[in-house]
Amino acid sequence: MAQTIKIGMVGLDTSHCPAFAGLLNDEGKEYHVAGGRVVAAYPGGSDQFSNSRNRVAGYTEQLRDEYGVEIVDSIPALVEKVDAIMLESVDGRQHLEQFKQMAVGKPVYIDKPFTTSTADAQVLVDLARDTGTPIMSCSSLRYAAGIAGLDEGEAVVSCEAFGPAALLDDYPGLFWYGIHSAEMLFSTMGAGCKQVRCMHYEDMDVAIGEWADGRLGVMRGTRFGKYTFGCLVHTDQATRCGMAQSTPPYYYLLLQKILPFFETGESPIDIRETLEIVAFLEAADESRAQGGEVISLATAK
Repeated sequence: MAQTIKIGMVGLDTSHCPAFAGLLNDEGKEYHVAGGRVVAAYPGGSDQFSNSRNRVAGYTEQLRDEYGVEIVDSIPALVEKVDAIMLESVDGRQHLEQFKQMAVGKPVYIDKPFTTSTADAQVLVDLARDTGTPIMSCSSLRYAAGIAGLDEGEAVVSCEAFGPAALLDDYPGLFWYGIHSAEMLFSTMGAGCKQVRCMHYEDMDVAIGEWADGRLGVMRGTRFGKYTFGCLVHTDQATRCGMAQSTPPYYYLLLQKILPFFETGESPIDIRETLEIVAFLEAADESRAQGGEVISLATAK
């Protein structure tokens, strides 16, 4: 019988924490995922972000009391107790500094967003390489039923990904919820976007990316109606529309990718794509602020 992977969790300020812990630690759940267990967690929290500091206490209590997770007082203390780490802090502005404390060679899954700047993203990737620390980062929507495999392995000509994109006063632009639609877009189009322009409206933002090979990818972030995620994919063979399905749960499907990554240290996602998603969102926010000007991903700040 394979040994259970001891998982540590950093940043107990998002609903993802009890969702993942429940699927991993509760064998009675319908979608229980065997092979890993959350054994320790560091609460963390961000003073910069209201949606972080207002949630830490409740999720910390839930992980400790409901799922038997040991709560520790520092990231280095957590690293000593586990085989692999899930960096869950909801404020991506913290990720680089937190990663510096856990870059010791043990695999780290970094929840969305990877970072909120291309500068931080590149430093984090360089640090991971220099310390031999395997990393993987994505939104759960990348693997959602109804979205994953929508292109059926055909050559993708264009894609429009859509979903909610609330804008908050204390968080960087489209990185809050636009990250989900960006993940769906890049999981279908792949890396290679060179520039983007973003048109801002009261109830939506529309970001149009131009890929180096001439293809166009569209991310539509909405602020009306129900929270619905989906993709319209044009291939060389057909056009298909897919809506993200909640069954099986997004997090269950994502854990099917994370646990093998923890075992092998091999991420299923090209790190160049992860870096480019950050650059795309940063450039889209800059374009939105400049009234829809075209911004090169290479010059986004």
